Amino acid sequence: MPTTWHQKTLTLPSRSRGAYLITSDITSSLPELRNIRIGLLTLFIQHTSCALSLNENYDPDVRADMVDALDRVVPAEGARTWGSGGGSSRRGGNNGEEVVKYRHDAEGEDDMPAHVKSSLVGATVTVPISEGRLALGTWQGIYYLEFRKAKHSRRVVATIQGETME
Repeated sequence: MPTTWHQKTLTLPSRSRGAYLITSDITSSLPELRNIRIGLLTLFIQHTSCALSLNENYDPDVRADMVDALDRVVPAEGARTWGSGGGSSRRGGNNGEEVVKYRHDAEGEDDMPAHVKSSLVGATVTVPISEGRLALGTWQGIYYLEFRKAKHSRRVVATIQGETME
């Protein structure tokens, strides 16, 4: 069977902070998938304040819970007092201690938390292709997680490699 490679850059719709199921957007943008007997689809998001993930695709509460959980893990402001080393700060923590915001805030207070969340979740998802279809589990879907408040248009590089049907 001949092996083939395809690569295409997809543009996701502008979205503000949240978790969005994009499986059907991806598959409809990649008709080349239908010609792959066995292979891999790798998706890479070209940005540092958003991420791609595989997660449950049935219950929309999963999307809201994912956003809430990541906000608890990586709050908009530092969760503890940091030593002197730069960065902006304000008074008002427990017992009057100093609560220090992230040092990197050039693009707003949600910028550095977005970078941390992006690093934790990841920029790449790889999914097997079997007989022209993504071999996702019954309840799995591909998610785009946007961590910035303002709407941003995002690019995803889709790379398909595999043996063709012919």
